[in-house]
Amino acid sequence: MEVSRLLCPLPFIKSDLTKLPDKMLGFLKHPIVFSVQINMNLVVLTVVGLLSRLWALSYPRAVVFDEVYYGQFLSLYMKRIFFVDDSGPPFGHLLLAFGGYLGGFDGNFLWNRIGAEYNPTVPVWALRLLPALAGALCVPLAYQILVELHYSHFVAFGAALLFLLENSLITQSRLMLLESILIFFILLAVLSYLKFYNLQKQSPFSARWWFWLLLTGLCCSCAIGVKYMGLFTYILLLAIAGVHSWQLIGDQNLPNMSLLCHLLARGLALVILPVAIYLSFFYIHLALLYRSGPHDQIMSSAFQASLEGGLARITQGQPLEVAYGSQITLRNILGKPMPCWLHSHKNTYPIRYENGRGSSHQQQVTCYPFKDVNNWWIVKDPGMQQLVVSNPPRPVRHGSIVQLVHGITTRYLNTHDVAAPLSPHSQEISCYIDYNISMVAQNLWRVEIVNRDSDTDVWKTILSEVRLVHVNTSAVLKLSGASLPEWGYRQLEIIGEKISKGYHQSMLWNVEEHRYGKSQEQKEREVELHSPTQISISQNLSFMAKFTELQWKILTLKNEDTEHKYSSSPLEWITLDTNIAYWFHSTSGAQIHLLGNIVTWMSANAATAAYVALFLWYLLRRRRNICDIPEEAWWQWVSAGGLCVGGWAMNYLPFFLMEKTLFLYHYLPALTFQILLIPVVLQHTSEYLCRSRLSKSMHSALVVAWFSSVYLTYHTFRPLTYGKPPLTKSQLQDLRWKDSWDILISKH
Repeated sequence: MEVSRLLCPLPFIKSDLTKLPDKMLGFLKHPIVFSVQINMNLVVLTVVGLLSRLWALSYPRAVVFDEVYYGQFLSLYMKRIFFVDDSGPPFGHLLLAFGGYLGGFDGNFLWNRIGAEYNPTVPVWALRLLPALAGALCVPLAYQILVELHYSHFVAFGAALLFLLENSLITQSRLMLLESILIFFILLAVLSYLKFYNLQKQSPFSARWWFWLLLTGLCCSCAIGVKYMGLFTYILLLAIAGVHSWQLIGDQNLPNMSLLCHLLARGLALVILPVAIYLSFFYIHLALLYRSGPHDQIMSSAFQASLEGGLARITQGQPLEVAYGSQITLRNILGKPMPCWLHSHKNTYPIRYENGRGSSHQQQVTCYPFKDVNNWWIVKDPGMQQLVVSNPPRPVRHGSIVQLVHGITTRYLNTHDVAAPLSPHSQEISCYIDYNISMVAQNLWRVEIVNRDSDTDVWKTILSEVRLVHVNTSAVLKLSGASLPEWGYRQLEIIGEKISKGYHQSMLWNVEEHRYGKSQEQKEREVELHSPTQISISQNLSFMAKFTELQWKILTLKNEDTEHKYSSSPLEWITLDTNIAYWFHSTSGAQIHLLGNIVTWMSANAATAAYVALFLWYLLRRRRNICDIPEEAWWQWVSAGGLCVGGWAMNYLPFFLMEKTLFLYHYLPALTFQILLIPVVLQHTSEYLCRSRLSKSMHSALVVAWFSSVYLTYHTFRPLTYGKPPLTKSQLQDLRWKDSWDILISKH
């Protein structure tokens, strides 16, 4: 019976197998058909956007405004030379360098002035290509954002046209600058999040849901990687995601496990992924720039030693462990106001300073910002007289007591209860001179290794960060940063800090150059100190150590604030009271200006004011249970305003707190959110404020007239946007619609 049951299905399986070829043949009898839906609005907007940004992209073949700034970094990338740009992270520079790489640029161009003509070997079109593509794609992105906010395709098309006809966005897109790339990633991040959110109710955790969520995190990290201004939009999207997550937490129909998965997915995509991608930008940056360059000096000795050439050549083969008898140079970790080394020379402090205060008249000790033989010191054991390294060497450890002997003058590093020359609340640091008076030497110093792993750690070349604590007074050797007067050769003041809390970088030192001393006689030792180091250290910093240092330098390194002819204040941006002359041709008078479409800018301000007023009015009325618009329209209104007005505020208001030099192009990310709001307000007023057919017709007529003025303004200022054709003196004067605009008019 069991055998028959097992065999019974076989005839059915056999019959199915015989029918299989017929089924396959039947399948092949029908054609394979793919149906594709093409949004012609998107196609048209993309094509027109590309034409507006790519037309005559190589014109002018000259350095335009900040191309002189970004071009220098581009050349350094091509030559693999390390640099630090304090304006922001490296991803934007990497993209510009990628364009140069695709165009075959070898980095051989001197970016020394605005207006310099590019030589024939510079692929200008390739260098400007990626910013132009990013600017062009912002046009269809604006369209899609409003569609995802559930506005009509007509309204979305209007927003895209406003982007297309915005002169400032066109100008910024057609040059080797970063704002168009920043705006592209900002808009793509916003669109990705909206698409993800709209899929939330339909198909959570689907492939499309994951794609748009992960793309949101990716674009946020890319925006921050281009410029730190991208952080403003990232915070906005995190806030919106937080509100939506709070709503999910309150959803009683959502199981706990599903809720946890939702929260973890958002944390992964919007926090962990952006951090990982941001780190990858620095990893690529540091991997490419492995050669020593002009910016090395601001980095630590360990960082410099990790680069090919420069300090790496000087320190090649140095002994790792500092021993009694070692000859060393001590570099201050802070590096401000400039990198410098502990230094002394034969000159003494003046007997009396300009204010009448007296000094010890001992030998000066300073911090000197250049390599010099007077930067060398000998680490001496206080219990022994020898100034050479014994065999085997006796290493100096954390907590060891040492004397530091100045190599050239053989005087001991000393401090005492005498006020420092420029910092009277701190002790003077000197090299002791025996004047045969009651002031005795106080030259014992305790070595404290701050970044030690244990209390028995050995003082290491380059790697160890040490504090030198005076044994008698507990004062810490510190760089004050003040410049001494002429008697101190304008070198930096070194002091003994009596009260030291924590480990500030100004009181931390590391051994940069190091050799084992061999000569006991002073004359032979001087010859030895003048000779280059021959022995070396193998130093490889980890990526995280290099990233941490470079990131800190980017955030803290600030150039001296200088007034720029075209710098402006945030209040001048919203009214477009300022412009920037980017380029001027000396013979033809052709010129390029960063100047917005003033009709669009004023309309954007009006739309923002109208939205805020209507929102508050509706909110007050709803508090009284009076609903002027349907519930669905209200939440659509709130969502659009939260995104557009919130995006404008987040990208604009922080500039009032900044002390850096500001320019009009800093306002462009905020402006893009305002432009998105214009058609939203126009549609709302048409549908809910214009009650009668006549008022709707008048509204439509006004919109047509307004949009015509937008186009006419764009066309009028087109010669200043593209730099051609050249205009006559009278034509240029006619374009000066505001007295504050600096339109360049040649005297000839």
